Amino acid sequence: MVNDAPAILATYTRSGFREGVHVGHAVVVSPDGSVLHAWGDPYHEIFPRSSNKPAQATAMVRHGLDLPTHLLALAAASHSGERFHLAGVREILDGAGLPESALQTPPDFPLDPAERDAWIADDRREVPVAMNCSGKHAAMLATCVINGWPTDTYRDPEHPLQASIRWQVEALAGEGVNHVGVDGCGAPVFSLTIAGLARSMSRSVQEDADQPARRVVDAMRAFPDFVGGAARDVTHFMQAVPGLVAKDGAEGVYVAALSDGIGIALKVEDGSDRARQVALAQILIGLGVDGGALEALRVLPVRGRGEVVGEVASPLNV
Repeated sequence: MVNDAPAILATYTRSGFREGVHVGHAVVVSPDGSVLHAWGDPYHEIFPRSSNKPAQATAMVRHGLDLPTHLLALAAASHSGERFHLAGVREILDGAGLPESALQTPPDFPLDPAERDAWIADDRREVPVAMNCSGKHAAMLATCVINGWPTDTYRDPEHPLQASIRWQVEALAGEGVNHVGVDGCGAPVFSLTIAGLARSMSRSVQEDADQPARRVVDAMRAFPDFVGGAARDVTHFMQAVPGLVAKDGAEGVYVAALSDGIGIALKVEDGSDRARQVALAQILIGLGVDGGALEALRVLPVRGRGEVVGEVASPLNV
């Protein structure tokens, strides 16, 4: 029987006292898509947010998007707004013959704290290209140009681009989309179950090397710094574990897959980034990934008076 109640995915302790917990749902699926391990409800339905980006980029490749590998990784990214990220977004737009003004991402500062602080110190304003989803949006626009689709309405759920993305999301997950929302970047976001999200990434790594989904995940693995950034745990996971592909999503979502097709997905109910990080690390260690490589990601320090007095860690056992 499936337990649909949320499970404890992470705890945080201070001075030997458990100060609180983060609850949610997590799942591990086998290469054939069946559930191997679950905490909470593996069929809990969520908006995967940016964890859907690999599937979104797959749909674009299927419809003719052909970018250099580093830029394809950027198309599936929630980038930190470092200089090479913004240069890559502009390169995608230039290749499509479009100006930055074609982007319909909300104006924002770079996600990376150091980059953001430098912008503010230089009295620079928020701009659409700095928003962390601008790589995806530039690739969406480029796909529209390739197919002769309108670019001014590319975010509308009924647009041919978004219809093709929805089909791709459903095909990779092996289930239908029940809810369509507006993501933080303004593009549609399609709901999936936790298990469906895990299956999506699992199937992507198992495709033949010349197929769209495999091209996307291979690009992400080859250029993890383009997927996140220097200070981002999603980048550090892929750098630490050979063959791993991972994508974080807002509100405590993570999806990942090992090269053998084992897929992982999780959702922290309170949206905690710290909880999703330590939970993913603990699951990977339980699956036999080198714990030493993940030690910096498995436990986060809790500080008091400038000293480490506790930790955020995950109790999950595989």
